[in-house]
Amino acid sequence: MSDFYYAGFDVGTGGCKGILASAHGDMVASAFHPYPLSYPRPGWAEQDPEDWWKAACAGMRRMLEQSGVDPARVKGVGFAGQMLGVVPVDDSGAPLRPAIIWLDNRAENQAASIIRRFGGRRAITLLAGAAPSGKDVVCKLAWLREKEQGLYERTRYFLDATGYLVGRATGRFVMDHTGGGGTGILKPHNREWSRLFAKLLGQDLYRLPPLRSSIEVIGGLRESAAEEMGLSPGAPVIAGMADIPAAATGSGALRDGDAHINIGTSSWLCLSVRKKPGLGKYGIASVVSPDPEMFLVIGESETAGACLEWFAGKMAVALPRSADDVEAELFKRLDAVAAEVEPGAGRLLFAPWMFGERSPVPDTLVRAAFVNLGLGHTWEHMLRAVYEGVAFNLRWLLDAVASAGYPCDPLRAIGGGATSDVWMQVVADVTGRSVEAVEHAREAGAMGCALAVAVATGAIPSFKDIRKAVRVRRVFEPDPGSRRTYDKLYGVFRGLYSRLAGPCHSLNSGLSCAMDPGRKSRLAAGAPGAT
Repeated sequence: MSDFYYAGFDVGTGGCKGILASAHGDMVASAFHPYPLSYPRPGWAEQDPEDWWKAACAGMRRMLEQSGVDPARVKGVGFAGQMLGVVPVDDSGAPLRPAIIWLDNRAENQAASIIRRFGGRRAITLLAGAAPSGKDVVCKLAWLREKEQGLYERTRYFLDATGYLVGRATGRFVMDHTGGGGTGILKPHNREWSRLFAKLLGQDLYRLPPLRSSIEVIGGLRESAAEEMGLSPGAPVIAGMADIPAAATGSGALRDGDAHINIGTSSWLCLSVRKKPGLGKYGIASVVSPDPEMFLVIGESETAGACLEWFAGKMAVALPRSADDVEAELFKRLDAVAAEVEPGAGRLLFAPWMFGERSPVPDTLVRAAFVNLGLGHTWEHMLRAVYEGVAFNLRWLLDAVASAGYPCDPLRAIGGGATSDVWMQVVADVTGRSVEAVEHAREAGAMGCALAVAVATGAIPSFKDIRKAVRVRRVFEPDPGSRRTYDKLYGVFRGLYSRLAGPCHSLNSGLSCAMDPGRKSRLAAGAPGAT
């Protein structure tokens, strides 16, 4: 056994994943604890921040019990929280309301107002890199200022999920650079708050916490926090990072031009780069990396594994199952069925935009569709089309970043979808890239955060050396025959958005997205779509 271990927590939408790992990437224990997600009104999505803390504490105690590791040998803790959330806290750090999380799109009117104030969508894209939507932090802050003015005035700091947990653990309130980058108010070249952007957006910098490097030790565990977690008081706690940067770290794709994909509830393409490319028109954002020398280019798609989970629950009625089905086994059977369907699914296409889209097409009103569905198609064809539709969407993102000079080959893969050999082969065939599925794919975010703690405490020499601790379980190479089939279909797929956008806007204008409240927590329990 290693002499020392590092705890990392990926605080997601459906629950908190924790791991205990060595500086060599050996995972000795893991835990998952779910928590609820509430939808007070259509388009709103909130959580109780205290649920995040309780889940992390329960996970830490469970991992110590699993592994038998002496708490004194745990040499640090890191948290990776959901991006684009807002937690207003008072002077003591107590939340003043439930957290407004990344799924929440209540601030569409505020987004439209900001875009007008900056001279239109094109102008703000040139200035800020991308146009904001109702899900972005600056728009949520504007909503709070307009709609909950009294609460806004009582707020000492607007934290994100990571900052709240670091504060709960240490008593010190900060925001790490990756979280700050997600606000739209950060100057990326020096990683400081932008007074100019804050003034233009009407945001009071007094209410934003101090910024710190992701790999800076903020303090030691307070006695009360250490007791709740089962650890030694004073154990170092780093500033941490947002969930996608943590996943990028855990993928090992850390050199200039290295890329990874995630297929979880949502999906994304993420690149590590030294210089930011301008890809805002695709909804692709450039944010600071937890590596102080790098940036991350992120294109996130709203629904990926969620589409498969929806299909399993609503459409795959012919699939044999029993009342005591383990969800992971159900998805293995879906893999087996999809593998028997010919590539191209009988020329049936699926547009995977079930909750609007962020990238490659920023549009909260567009929706999913099966296209070219005929009497000759079966539910098996529809299933295969779901796998392929997610892969086509990822190829669109890859084409966008390739236009900026980043070929992204090979491509690391993480998330629950990376445990599916069928899905990984589909992605390789559709995109024409070698796909490297990592070990511990579902725990990549927590692993990345744990290994960042090892960097911060000196056990790993540098951030880029984390790559040496991340292992690949299997490499998937494109099949030439399948690739030719997909090349023909991809052009048709690219034309779907322009044809679907008009009808979807007519049908959904004035309405807010309303999700299935159980979707996230079910996926987080371990299905292939779970991050």
